[in-house]
Amino acid sequence: MKILFITDNFTPETNAPASRTHDHCREWVKKGAHVTVITSFPNFPEGKVHKGYKNTLKKIEILDGIRVVRLWSFIRPNKGFILRVLDHLSFALTAFIYLLFLKRKSFDAIIATSPQFFVGITAMVISKLKKIPWFIEIRDLWPEGIILIKKDSLIYRFLEKIEYLYYHYSSGIITVTSSFKSNIIKRFNIPEHKIAVIYNGSNNKLFKSTEKSNLLVKKLGLEDKFIFGYAGTIGVSHALDFILNCSKEIYNFDKRIHFLFIGSGAEYENIQSLIKIKGLINVSLLPSVRKEEVPKYLSIFDCGLVNLKKFEGYLKVIPSKIFELSAMRKPILLGVQGESKSILNRYNAGLCFEPENKIEFIHSCKKLFIEDLKQYEQGLCNLSQDFDRKVLANKMYEFIKHKI
Repeated sequence: MKILFITDNFTPETNAPASRTHDHCREWVKKGAHVTVITSFPNFPEGKVHKGYKNTLKKIEILDGIRVVRLWSFIRPNKGFILRVLDHLSFALTAFIYLLFLKRKSFDAIIATSPQFFVGITAMVISKLKKIPWFIEIRDLWPEGIILIKKDSLIYRFLEKIEYLYYHYSSGIITVTSSFKSNIIKRFNIPEHKIAVIYNGSNNKLFKSTEKSNLLVKKLGLEDKFIFGYAGTIGVSHALDFILNCSKEIYNFDKRIHFLFIGSGAEYENIQSLIKIKGLINVSLLPSVRKEEVPKYLSIFDCGLVNLKKFEGYLKVIPSKIFELSAMRKPILLGVQGESKSILNRYNAGLCFEPENKIEFIHSCKKLFIEDLKQYEQGLCNLSQDFDRKVLANKMYEFIKHKI
């Protein structure tokens, strides 16, 4: 099978969509598929092109057997709204222009992953022109999941009409949660058989239970600390400022409890500034690290933090951090409701608190600090095995193969 995958984010970027797409495509290549990824030059989240790359018109490289075509786009940091929209639109446009020169039926399937939202238009039109089946992968429900857009606004209704076209004119829909599937069926009257739920998972070859890196602990000056760790994008959605507002009370409870944030994003400088202004000595902030180094940093966590703002649109979200932490056998402190909470409770993989509920958060931190964390090991093991990305990649491949 010849697969064309259109995504704005791809390795060496380390965010969830880049990792998911790379892991899936790598597994498909192993099955004998010919996979081409159309993407931009790596720049997420700072909006700075990664070392070794330039934002030129086009560059082709082979990565794990995947043919990667990188195209020029209007690059901006992952913050603000208007400039980010222009960033997304520019990539969708350059991808469209490039794909216009494709021979008809040169691929068996086109996949576009949303967000970024506008690549679906590229895939939909190219599919029509070139007579190739296309699939839309929904990792976030847009526009519903955009905090900055009001539901009664003209722009929201316009984007919702585009969303309608995606679901009705695609050959198949892949969602990352059951909640997304139910939402799409209810809102747009899409037949259930057209939608496959392929959860986010973890690369269990990369993320696995390992001994704590004592060298790293010593390097960071965190000896004898109980570490609640967060590794990922530091953005508005993740409400890390809420964690900072709770940290002094937790420090007064026990000075051994420490919060470690690792990542980069729109809120990095703000979080850095708040730590300094509040004089927080039980919080450390580190820039993002290479994907291959992430497991070493996760190894020093005693518990993993997964946190989002209190927002209705996030009830349907399942952060991929859950699966990576479970593969590393790290109990999870989860500040997300809905399907995420159900999964964590079903597997007994940690504790949940209501998003931005200070009393619940502090109580949960104290409880995890005091109790025996070994009680979560079997649940974490079962969760990681059930959400192994290799298995999920094969499930997605078979769904696409069946539909075409």
